[in-house]
Amino acid sequence: MFKKILIANRSEIALRIQRSCQEMGIATVAVHSTADNEAMAVRFADESVCIGPAQSADSYLSMRAIISAAKITNADAIHPGYGFLAENADFAEMVEAHGITFIGPEPKHIKNMGDKIAAKKIALKFGLPIVPGSGGAVENINDAKKIAEKIGYPILIKAAKGGGGRGMKIVNEKSQIEDNFSLCRQEALAAFGDDEVYIEKYLPSPRHIEVQVCGDGKGNAKHFWERDCSIQRRHQKVIEEAPSPVISEKQRIEICEKAKACSEKIAYRGAGTFEFLFQDGEFYFIEMNTRIQVEHPVSETICKIDLIAEQILIAANEKREWSDTPKKMGHAIELRINAEHPETFMPSPGKIENYHAPGGLGVRVDSAIYRGYVIPPFYDSMIAKLIVSAPNRQLCIARAMRALNEYAIEGIDTNIELHKKILAQEKFKNGKYDIHWLENSLMQAQQG
Repeated sequence: MFKKILIANRSEIALRIQRSCQEMGIATVAVHSTADNEAMAVRFADESVCIGPAQSADSYLSMRAIISAAKITNADAIHPGYGFLAENADFAEMVEAHGITFIGPEPKHIKNMGDKIAAKKIALKFGLPIVPGSGGAVENINDAKKIAEKIGYPILIKAAKGGGGRGMKIVNEKSQIEDNFSLCRQEALAAFGDDEVYIEKYLPSPRHIEVQVCGDGKGNAKHFWERDCSIQRRHQKVIEEAPSPVISEKQRIEICEKAKACSEKIAYRGAGTFEFLFQDGEFYFIEMNTRIQVEHPVSETICKIDLIAEQILIAANEKREWSDTPKKMGHAIELRINAEHPETFMPSPGKIENYHAPGGLGVRVDSAIYRGYVIPPFYDSMIAKLIVSAPNRQLCIARAMRALNEYAIEGIDTNIELHKKILAQEKFKNGKYDIHWLENSLMQAQQG
């Protein structure tokens, strides 16, 4: 087992990883920018190293600085968390080349599954259903037109290296394809340094369902059921829950077993998430995230498992006992608390003048903020995750509303009021919504 782990991240995920390490008797090293000198993860770590200025490119994205910090502190392993360098195959290779263990997948899996075209080919090969489309990169507009005619409009043009909703264009009819094909390639090149795009059938009203898996890198894997992440804004998740309220037990078992089987066939190592669109009773694989997810706590809650500990144990080559399908216990919902205006969504960095976290039965808060903490303007606006659990979904929603009413964060704007509005909607209560509902219905009503 590792003696010391360097955490190459910040905020709540850095603190989350620290907590698992402490329970496992592993010392931690926190790396941080100058903007995070007073961060809770820095205060609670056994050691800390400042790796650069506030800008991510010069600190949290600096591979050399992070590896240097690991070497001078004699860290055995590096945990990348999510975001920043978590899905950077070059970083994973560099870490291993310096004799340090990368707590994550092998670089080849990060490369293959991080490329959406390659990932779809792998998924199709190993039995996962995919959205009808080009099946590979589309080189020119003439090919794009032929594919669109074959699968039928509307279509979606997507960047092969894309993510977070960037590099995507919906084309509803033939007259729009030429301009959108060109624009998508330009956006892909600007955002990801690669103008490769592909085409797939556009699904107008899908749910976003994802399956949590862990693999030992030796052909053994286990799933930890699915999560429903359909409450989204601009392709960014806002609320996640498990289990999904719209799929049957038969569908649940089938898609989770397929994701597990694919993990085993590619000998996947570590935690990963297979993401699907679900519409009209059918699943369609869209991508795999080769890291721990922001929403991993809902799976931990219903399966009574520490997924960070699983990542560490796998990386340390500890034998895992994965013979049985995990039991599902109750329902869990995660609400992302962001430092932003609840209506305009403008970021709201600044000093937290007062802070009171909710508590009580079935309430968990993953956060690294405190009274007097100054939220820097340089990073993602998410400052906390409120996770609630209960024996059933109805009570879980009521408990989430109670927790939101208890939550007090003063001195900055937050989206707590937006979450209250979402939970109060009948569409949410009965589970009858899709990935467009938040923007198309609630948000428009709020702005109009």
